[in-house]
Amino acid sequence: MSPRRCRRLRATVAGLVAGAALALAGAPPPAQAARAFPAVGTIEVAFTPGDRVDARIAAAIDGAEREVLVLAYSFTQPTIARALAAAHGRGVVVQLLADRGQTLELPQSAVPALARAGVPVWLDRDHGAAHNKVVVIDADTPQATAITGSYNFTVAAQARNAENIVILRDNPEAARAYRDYFRRQQARAARWNGDEVPTRAR
Repeated sequence: MSPRRCRRLRATVAGLVAGAALALAGAPPPAQAARAFPAVGTIEVAFTPGDRVDARIAAAIDGAEREVLVLAYSFTQPTIARALAAAHGRGVVVQLLADRGQTLELPQSAVPALARAGVPVWLDRDHGAAHNKVVVIDADTPQATAITGSYNFTVAAQARNAENIVILRDNPEAARAYRDYFRRQQARAARWNGDEVPTRAR
């Protein structure tokens, strides 16, 4: 074997060993490639101060028929919390993945009450901040909706901050991309029932 081929073989083996070591150490999987989707459905934008973003998000949740998935950083907005609790109460699958620090350290967080009311909650403890603000509704239907933007689900975001959201309606491909992202994050999070210390998800 030539010296060049030997070097290539050693480099390949070293890469495989390093990859295996990262996997054993629990390193996160590689990021998904960015994707583009057809421009279908409708796009609604809203801004604070001025627009009732909380009411728009709650109305979208009120229209859910099958599933609502939520990625939240700080969550103190009662209008949205009530909509999630009501959806859960009428049999919609509601799942919430929230930032661990904001949930456990913010006294006015709405997440503990939702967890104690039976809404399945996971807490993200793998990132410096679980800074997503996303709602995915009925991703497997033609009416699939995805909501995202800078708007935290908080009283301050509605009343005092300059924030924005985008509501992508009737675009199942975009909604499923956000749902897939939710599932990837959920798999590494801890299931939590409202107690002070979360337990590791099984």
